[in-house]
Amino acid sequence: MLNTIWALVLPGCLSVYNMIVARTFFKSNISEELYEAAEIDGCTQGQFFFRIALPLSAAITAILVLYYGVGHWNSYFSALVYISDSEKYPLQLVLRNILITNETALAQTATTEAARAALREKQQLIDVMKYSLIIISSIPVLLLYPFIQKYFVKGVMIGSLKG
Repeated sequence: MLNTIWALVLPGCLSVYNMIVARTFFKSNISEELYEAAEIDGCTQGQFFFRIALPLSAAITAILVLYYGVGHWNSYFSALVYISDSEKYPLQLVLRNILITNETALAQTATTEAARAALREKQQLIDVMKYSLIIISSIPVLLLYPFIQKYFVKGVMIGSLKG
């Protein structure tokens, strides 16, 4: 699995916290009477889940997609450990490498005043590039959030309920 996408996806595909939040949602919003009525009508457990419970759980589905998506979007450490081919690096690791490369380029010391002025100008350009990279890497999540916002408050409050 080393140097494949599965080394990044599989370890993070199940979160205990997210499972507790989902279980609490199903316990508090899907009534036992609804399951009993479906069972009387001949519905199996799988049919109940896919035909009744899943359509009623749009809020928690949207929240879990957001949690997992943002978690994978922002993770770079597992890619740093498991991916050695720079062609397969995810965006966050590429951004990290760009920022580190630019920081080490400024480690040179300047001896003359002209060199110090050039170094200050280069530092300003590197700072602008850093901030630009941060904004660019945040855009997909910022574009996704307004569509999920209506479910977000409801889904986040579910985790605070006692089950």
